[in-house]
Amino acid sequence: MADFAKSTVPRFSVEVYQNEYLPEGGREVNAIVTVTSTGGGTTGGMPIPAIPAPAPALDEGGGPARDQGGPAPRAAVVIMVDCSGSMDYPPAKMRNARDATAAAIDAIRDGVAFAVVAGTHKVEEVFPGGGRLATADPATRARAKDALRRLSADGGTAIGTWLRLADRLLASADVPIRHGILLTDGRNEHEEPGELRAALKACAGRFTCDARGVGTDWEVKEVTGIASALLGTADIVADPSDLAALTADFTRMMDAAMGKEVADVGLRVWTPLGAEVAFVKQVAPTVEDLTDRRAEAGARAGDYPTGSWGDESRDYHLCVRVPTAEVGQEMLAARVSLVLPQHDGGLPATLTQGLVRAVWTEDMVASTAMNPQVAHYTGQTELAQVIQQGLDARKAGDMDGATAKLGRAVQLASTSGNEGTAKLLAKVVDVVDAATGTVRLKAKVAEADEMTLETRSTKTVRVKK
Repeated sequence: MADFAKSTVPRFSVEVYQNEYLPEGGREVNAIVTVTSTGGGTTGGMPIPAIPAPAPALDEGGGPARDQGGPAPRAAVVIMVDCSGSMDYPPAKMRNARDATAAAIDAIRDGVAFAVVAGTHKVEEVFPGGGRLATADPATRARAKDALRRLSADGGTAIGTWLRLADRLLASADVPIRHGILLTDGRNEHEEPGELRAALKACAGRFTCDARGVGTDWEVKEVTGIASALLGTADIVADPSDLAALTADFTRMMDAAMGKEVADVGLRVWTPLGAEVAFVKQVAPTVEDLTDRRAEAGARAGDYPTGSWGDESRDYHLCVRVPTAEVGQEMLAARVSLVLPQHDGGLPATLTQGLVRAVWTEDMVASTAMNPQVAHYTGQTELAQVIQQGLDARKAGDMDGATAKLGRAVQLASTSGNEGTAKLLAKVVDVVDAATGTVRLKAKVAEADEMTLETRSTKTVRVKK
């Protein structure tokens, strides 16, 4: 049995929402699994296996960083700042990026290992340099911000090289929480698309990363693809001259990263003989399909990555296909567990679990009723899909297709109470009747409004209690 440290992680709980009743011959079981973590830090959490102390971080001069006292830092973060030539147009863009990054550095907790890199068609370690991480304290934060002031815009964009350097730096810290923050204003034009895909594949599961696009000259699918692959968030700061918005967003990102207490939590789904998982999707706070990320975990079990956790709650949609059975029979369709890897190589620790059931009935009212949570998130997933389809159709010149898809999106946003998405849709279409999804495409749409809708299309709202 592993030794346990005094440090704790949030206490996890699982709630399962479903209609367990199936008609005779029915095979598909749907459930919403709500995972909640509370009480991280030093109170209310669950003990976890002791983690070896990280190798000493170095200060800018190459010597050991000043001892912070207290427990060893459990997190490391690398900030990647786009310094390509386009960041100088307008000049305020580079200046504001430096200032926002400085604000993020101020939000790094004492004792956390960190580094700053500048990204162009090549990548440069801005601070501390030498393939090292610094340990955050007032002195190292001040030196990092001083190094930021010397950044200038020049060169191209090769994001895969930025991510690979971040991975090497983060791997040098023996800590459980490894996080990246990436800011870009342009398209990844100075490396082949396959190079970015290969970098994302190599980095997946090694660190999480939030990605931000500044202005309107970047590619939405590139930035959201980075966040998706690395289980982070994606968003847009459409106006690069809006220092307050950029600074607030960078500070929020860093605060969220500093709030994480445990990494590499897996959602383990076990199914009985004859049953199989059709899909697993995160559906709140954003839609993220995890189905293809399954890692086998023994007989009839698979783990789906969920990334890092602090005090928060997320919802997952699980669909299981079960063997047919006679009316009156019931079975355990799936067992859903939260598991945490052991650092001593032992079996993963089970943090909590929930059960998904199947009961066959001849009561048509019972078997055709849709659980409210399942119905809500089925609609939220469709909402994200039809927004993307509608915008793609609009770009392709298919105005009838775009009108139909975005009209359906307006209808879904209205019925589910997703006011944020409804407001973004209203900047792209004129809403005639939200209840029926009757809309007209606007003749002119600001590029920033279209990109904001596309970037934030996967954000969902939770079921109203």
